[in-house]
Amino acid sequence: MRQRNSYLRASISLILSVLVFCGSAFFITPASNAADPTPNPTARKILTGWIPYYSMKTALPAATNNGDLVKEVMPFWYTLKSESKITDLYTPANPSVPMVNPLTAMRDAGFTIIPTITDGTDKLVLAKIISDAKLRTTLVSTITNLVMVNNFHGIDLDFEGFAFVDGTATWAATQPNWVKFIHELSTSLHSKEKLLSVTTPVLFDPASGKKGYYVYDWATIAQDIDRLRIMTYDYSTSSPGPIGPLSWAEKSVQYAVNVVPASKVYVGLAGYGRDWVTSVVGICPSAVAKSIAPGAKAATFVMRDAATLAASYAATPLYNDSYAEVTFSYQKVYNGLSAGGLATTCTASRTAWYMDARGYAARAQLVAKYHIGGITAWTFGMEDQSAIDAVRQVAQSIAPDQVMSTLTSDATELTYGTPFTLKAQFSLADKQPIAGLAVKLEGQGVGESSWRTLLDTVTGDDGSFGATFVVGKITSLRVSSQGSWERTASQSAPIKISLSRLISLTAPAAAQVDTNFLVDGVVQPHQAGIPVSLQEFAQGKWQPSTQGAITDEAGRFQIITKKSARGFGKYRVSASADSTLSGATSAVFTVVIY
Repeated sequence: MRQRNSYLRASISLILSVLVFCGSAFFITPASNAADPTPNPTARKILTGWIPYYSMKTALPAATNNGDLVKEVMPFWYTLKSESKITDLYTPANPSVPMVNPLTAMRDAGFTIIPTITDGTDKLVLAKIISDAKLRTTLVSTITNLVMVNNFHGIDLDFEGFAFVDGTATWAATQPNWVKFIHELSTSLHSKEKLLSVTTPVLFDPASGKKGYYVYDWATIAQDIDRLRIMTYDYSTSSPGPIGPLSWAEKSVQYAVNVVPASKVYVGLAGYGRDWVTSVVGICPSAVAKSIAPGAKAATFVMRDAATLAASYAATPLYNDSYAEVTFSYQKVYNGLSAGGLATTCTASRTAWYMDARGYAARAQLVAKYHIGGITAWTFGMEDQSAIDAVRQVAQSIAPDQVMSTLTSDATELTYGTPFTLKAQFSLADKQPIAGLAVKLEGQGVGESSWRTLLDTVTGDDGSFGATFVVGKITSLRVSSQGSWERTASQSAPIKISLSRLISLTAPAAAQVDTNFLVDGVVQPHQAGIPVSLQEFAQGKWQPSTQGAITDEAGRFQIITKKSARGFGKYRVSASADSTLSGATSAVFTVVIY
């Protein structure tokens, strides 16, 4: 990602001119060769990636059209300007498409959304901010607020200035402050149940003699972060060579899993290639003389254009098994005018390197080999469909066992205070029970937006657990289990336990005609303000009565009534419903009127 900014600047003017006319269509129009977006339960979701603000037309559909592989995305939308200012890059780049549109598409796809913040400050500015306790606290608050206001799942930090701008001489001083900052930000985000992702260049085992960018100190921040995304690319920048050779990437992964839980580690994929000038014959036109020269900055192209580029110059791409990358060489003639205005020409020999579908598959295999969290693409939309298909094949080969969960109750419509028995069953898709599985029973009341854990337990030998419960209001219940390398997470369909109020009465057995008598009662649960009414059975049906009452704080009520004719009075009392409890009707009682 070291070359991100230069690639962005080179591409942004063209891309923005496209986006400004495309409205919201790029959020819903799939590519013609897109994979079936229907989730594939047999594939492990190992693919994550960035969705840049400047290429929404290609990046977002590339993610949503492959939802069977993608579990989380990093909108590349923000840059840090100071401890109290984070600049939104998305909105000015997409003025006709409100940010809520792509966010809705991502949420509808079920993605975990962890936007990226880059370091947009000048040299050593961020290092100074995190060295000052007060400024560091402000920065933590600023980032946390961004996450909470937008209801993101977390944040991804891509602070590359430490590595590529500040200079290695500053690392010893920056490293401990970086650790403090990460710990404080982690504490803030985790207190709000949000995730912290960190994206860094490669590090290596110090014992190997190749430390890498040790300022990021993976070993110390491991306990505070939820994701570590390794930029295993930009190996070759100034001279021709592979973008991120496989053995080089794997050595960094090997170190990462020794100091960070493997499930937190994600290895990078480069969706771009580079094209260097290796030699020039002749005198190049002045318009291109600086860029068409040995040692000049390489041109950049995206993977989906690589085959066309090679074919246009009749070049033969060759796959390098050791690097797990493709290279080809060709010659290109440049015609134009010299600085003096004379016609001139030159022939440049050029060499290109990039990853193709085989390279993506090779890096995806690292997920299975080291049990890491997954792979991370810079960026979605650069790849061609064959690369995604290759990842899908790997994902299917390492897919975890699917866990099925069900929850049943011996009753779902109950009176307050009545116990009921739940039984949960966890099994594999072939109905084999899963013993010893850590599971949760969760509950959600009417109007509540989150689920509360009611019970943590483990399944028995038959893959089940049972429990007897009493609830105090209408409640939805479900059981769930967390995912692991071997098994998917599972969540049962919820069941709703409807609960009605319980009415207890005291009434006289007999009363004189035209004489008031008292019906005294209690409604459970005890609650003030519940309307109750008396009903009488007459003329073959229950008749509403004008007699009623309101419960006090102890749930008590009193109704005074009378009957003007001798005989038998047949009565009952009803209590009103609300959002948390159903209404109730008491047992029928008879009063002899004499």
